[in-house]
Amino acid sequence: MKPREGEKAENKAFSTSNAKFDTNLTPIFSENDIDFSKVEIEPLFTDYVDFETFAKSDYRAVKVLNCEAVKGSKKLLKFTLNDGSDKERTILSGIHEYYEPEQLIGKTCIAITNLPTRVMMGIGSEGMLISAVHHEEGQERLHLLMVDPHIPAGAKLY
Repeated sequence: MKPREGEKAENKAFSTSNAKFDTNLTPIFSENDIDFSKVEIEPLFTDYVDFETFAKSDYRAVKVLNCEAVKGSKKLLKFTLNDGSDKERTILSGIHEYYEPEQLIGKTCIAITNLPTRVMMGIGSEGMLISAVHHEEGQERLHLLMVDPHIPAGAKLY
């Protein structure tokens, strides 16, 4: 699939054009694939959070069953997820600038699942998918956190 208008190829979800793979089909990138000297990272928080507060956050592996653009929104994608429970979970994420829905179906991602439902564009979002964000040469870059597909839906992160 070619990049969307104005999108650079390196901004795609997962590019393996220059990657080599180990025996487990894990990409092995050389140091030349990414120029980290141009990356700007936000400063770390200086305030600490106590362990009890941190422990209240429920991070889970989720499998993307379906993903589609939200009608009337340029940014939102609607994810239908398997969170390991007996019901499907819907999460909306404003990452359409970075991903096309079909790129994400079948992926294993990380979500925080115990946030209160937030209604956006008339649709309830039942959590938040976790992404890594940085700036590079004045432009925001976002990478949805995707993990090994062998991790089952519902696996808790500690």
